[in-house]
Amino acid sequence: MQKHNNLSRRSFIKSISLASGGLVLACNVPSSKNEILKSIDNLNGFNPNLFVQLKSNGDLILIASRSEMGQGVRTSLTSVIADEMDADWSKVTVKQATGDEKYGNQNTDGSRSIRTIYEPMRQMGAKARAMLVIAAANQWNIDSSQCKTQKHYVINKISKEKIFYGDLVEEASKLEPPKNVTLKSPKDFVYIGKGLKSVDVEDFTSGKAKYGLDISIPNMKYATITRCPVTFGTVKSFNKEKAIRVNGVIDIIEIPRIKKAFGPLGGIAVIANNTWAALQGKEALEITWNYGDNVVYSSDTYMEKITKNVHKKGKEIKNDGNVNKAFKKANKIIESTFQMPHLVHSPMEVPNATAYVQDEKCEVWAPVQAPQSTRKEVSDYLDTELDNVTINVTFLGGGFGRKSKPDFVVEAVAISKMINAPVQVIWTREDDIQHSYYHAVSAQYMKGSLDEHGKVTGWLHRTAYPSITSTFMPGVNHGAGFEFQQGLTNIPYEIDNIRCENGKAEAYVRIGWLRSVYNIIHGFSINVFADELAVAANKDPLQFRLDLIGSDRIYPSDNDYKLDTSRLKKVLNIAAKNAGWGKELPKNHGFGLAVHYSFYTYVASVVEVSVINDKLKVHNIYTAVDCGTVVNTDTVKAQLEGAAIFGMSLAFYGKITAKNGIIEQSNYHDYKMLRIHETPNIHIEIVKSKEIPTGIGEPGVPVIAPAIINAIFSVTGKRYKNLPLEDYDLV
Repeated sequence: MQKHNNLSRRSFIKSISLASGGLVLACNVPSSKNEILKSIDNLNGFNPNLFVQLKSNGDLILIASRSEMGQGVRTSLTSVIADEMDADWSKVTVKQATGDEKYGNQNTDGSRSIRTIYEPMRQMGAKARAMLVIAAANQWNIDSSQCKTQKHYVINKISKEKIFYGDLVEEASKLEPPKNVTLKSPKDFVYIGKGLKSVDVEDFTSGKAKYGLDISIPNMKYATITRCPVTFGTVKSFNKEKAIRVNGVIDIIEIPRIKKAFGPLGGIAVIANNTWAALQGKEALEITWNYGDNVVYSSDTYMEKITKNVHKKGKEIKNDGNVNKAFKKANKIIESTFQMPHLVHSPMEVPNATAYVQDEKCEVWAPVQAPQSTRKEVSDYLDTELDNVTINVTFLGGGFGRKSKPDFVVEAVAISKMINAPVQVIWTREDDIQHSYYHAVSAQYMKGSLDEHGKVTGWLHRTAYPSITSTFMPGVNHGAGFEFQQGLTNIPYEIDNIRCENGKAEAYVRIGWLRSVYNIIHGFSINVFADELAVAANKDPLQFRLDLIGSDRIYPSDNDYKLDTSRLKKVLNIAAKNAGWGKELPKNHGFGLAVHYSFYTYVASVVEVSVINDKLKVHNIYTAVDCGTVVNTDTVKAQLEGAAIFGMSLAFYGKITAKNGIIEQSNYHDYKMLRIHETPNIHIEIVKSKEIPTGIGEPGVPVIAPAIINAIFSVTGKRYKNLPLEDYDLV
């Protein structure tokens, strides 16, 4: 077990242990941005978060509080501090924070990492820089205003002398951190807004990076778990004798279900000396199950049910103007129904966790997106204090929201406690696909009216899906407010009469968030329906969409992020210009577009496809994004490229179905991912902006599928409204 020296939870660290030859700064990062900015100058009343340690040899150690899953967050987060410090990036080392409330909100989901702690990180770097400048000025006996900094040095503007940061550590350690500092002008940024090499790229490419499955500790055992194929089913009987005879199997134990949102499903665990033995023992169990109430769940009948629900009046969510009156006066009425199945995250790395419980203490090594929630779940399960639980965050081989649900960690903790030894719990790909927290299945009904000029006068949108809140409150059968704000009630169209309703939909499996969450289903239906309206109005889809967005306006908001329609139109125009919208395309080629606002970010994509003899090829994706101030352009481009591939996978292959309560898909052969030869040219343009940073990990997904559907229509005249798209072979 690692020994931890806890820092004060209510003070800014003002001085350092000189014995270590270093200068340490830290600041609290509450979840609310307003709280963050208020607390920056309150040096005596907040918990430590992101740490800065400067050693006397010049080494700069920065601690990242968010989880790295390929999105470059360890590089982006720490480069902001380094930039404000005027640090030499070659001297930076990044260390990963353990799960602890002193780091503020550590959840690496919701596209929140940069947008919530960008300003505090700048303050941290600026305060460190200011202290180094004062230390140098004291040595030169000049005013600090006569100093400047550059790449790990303080420079005397009068004499041109310079002092290395490391040589200032002792003097700077004696100083009080300044209450007010001047932040850099964006024109002086060295790292922010540029493309910066990942601090982890060498470890990634050499195989040195430690993922969850790379963890190995002395006397560690290996475990696999067989869970009921039907959600919340229980064990009736199993063949322990046969499984225990497998060479290498140590024990067979039953894991009870823990009835919490992130509690294990329960099942039979096989404990072994190696992974292979655990897997072979699992195959020999011959379990008989009590399937329970959810055995009635079958996708076909469920889809029929929720589709009927959206064809009748639902629960009112938004009602502006009078849609019924608009429909009565309409020149044209367009109606459409959309259906989308469950989706699953299926990251390259399956869930896994290593745990060691000793008396009241527990240490965990796992690829988790929410280390604090994980710590709380473990603490609750063991009925021990939080301080007794250590969560070490490994690299994540993908996450997409799955690894923010720590059920797999609690499984490892439960088994370790039962066998009194360290254990690594390993999920197979089949476990991952068949026992997940699924993205919600959905049905949507839309009705729109056009006047004689082709202007939209009325808009009705009904949606039905099992809510994420059903995982926390069983029995919930309607959506939640935060779900409606994901592309439904915050529709940025200038329409006088809009009505949104929510139909009833029960949950029969665990429902969770997946990359872009309900923006996927609402972004799809709205963008396809808008294109359908454009055709009915006999108007160009691009101009029709710009007219639909309407005048430049800013919607009111209770936070610093306000939807600005001028920014939305701008990304749409850029994507269209880059694609060459309106130009003559080769025979059987066509363009389709989509635009969406999510996680406070504006994204538009234009997709070029060809359809020849029922073979479909996506040739190009042109995406424009406005995410405010960009920290790392390489990271933003990579996220948008990944979103395009993720979105295409969902559009062509994403489909999870159940029959008699059992998930029918099991591995990549029947839950496919996009292949390299199917991947198009992806062109990304980032809008330069001085606005506050917004999300980037998720906003690129919702536009891809509808843009593809609209492009197919432009070639074939066929309008598809259900996903995945199964009528064509993708080449």
